[in-house]
Amino acid sequence: MTGTSLSPRNETFLQVIQSYYQLTKPRIIPLLLITTAAAMWLAGKGQVDPFNVFITLLGGTLAAASAQTLNCIYDKDIDYEMQRTRKRPIPSGRVQPQHALLFAIALAILSFSLMAWFVNVLSALLALSGIFVYMLVYTHWLKRHSTQNIVIGGAAGAIPALVGWAAVTGELSWTAWFLFAIVFFWTPPHFWALAMMICDDYAEVNVPMLPVVKGAKNTAEQVFNYTIFVVPLTFGLIYPLGESGVIYALFAGILGITFIVKTWELRQTPEDKMKARSVFKYSILYMMLLCTGIVVDSLPITHNMVSFVSNTIAQF
Repeated sequence: MTGTSLSPRNETFLQVIQSYYQLTKPRIIPLLLITTAAAMWLAGKGQVDPFNVFITLLGGTLAAASAQTLNCIYDKDIDYEMQRTRKRPIPSGRVQPQHALLFAIALAILSFSLMAWFVNVLSALLALSGIFVYMLVYTHWLKRHSTQNIVIGGAAGAIPALVGWAAVTGELSWTAWFLFAIVFFWTPPHFWALAMMICDDYAEVNVPMLPVVKGAKNTAEQVFNYTIFVVPLTFGLIYPLGESGVIYALFAGILGITFIVKTWELRQTPEDKMKARSVFKYSILYMMLLCTGIVVDSLPITHNMVSFVSNTIAQF
């Protein structure tokens, strides 16, 4: 493929390391780990084994890095065509595809081995399944063929929540699947806002992202619709599941109202890419702080504080 078989341009060992690091798209990984951690704290009711957390997050990092590397290999043709991605390691010739493949396989094996040995097999299998869903369902099957690519493919980004729950409990409960659903339905407004920002790039390489096929107005409508669905959904952790309490409710309420307002503003001016950027950036902050709320609410000290305040109020 043009632009993908150039001679390697790395000059030093440090540059080689940097190129392989860039293959993993490291900016994407922290958000996946935050959902994993939130699930672990919720499953452990605020008390988790630090070593278990470390291995689970390390295994999750390696699995996500493997998936992103495989994505770079598969998408090397469109990465070369787009100005925004042409300088990535493979299209620029700094890493050869066959070397990247070996790197991705090694990461996947290491991820599975660490989690299966030190955590449990279920969490290891789930982490591995995330790679397959991301590559086979999203990247191969949907990304270049359907406007619903990110909706169905978003399951890959929701799997880390299952990994975190399974790492603590060794099983998957209704709560685990509910966390999965929250991330799953949050993904479309998050990713479509990004797609609205860079829709010209997708159009250039014929990737049928929703704003390319249906236009900005329809996409903004869908972003808003998914948001007004996912925000009430987050309160399911309080009722009927009863897993979270008042502190989480404050997080979910304030964050959710702000999310709805921002997507409503985008719906009013769908051609405004700065509004799309604002929604995209806020969607990241929303998920990070929502997960923070889950963790804080789950802590025993939080439960004790809420009980103390409730008892004090009841005495008056």
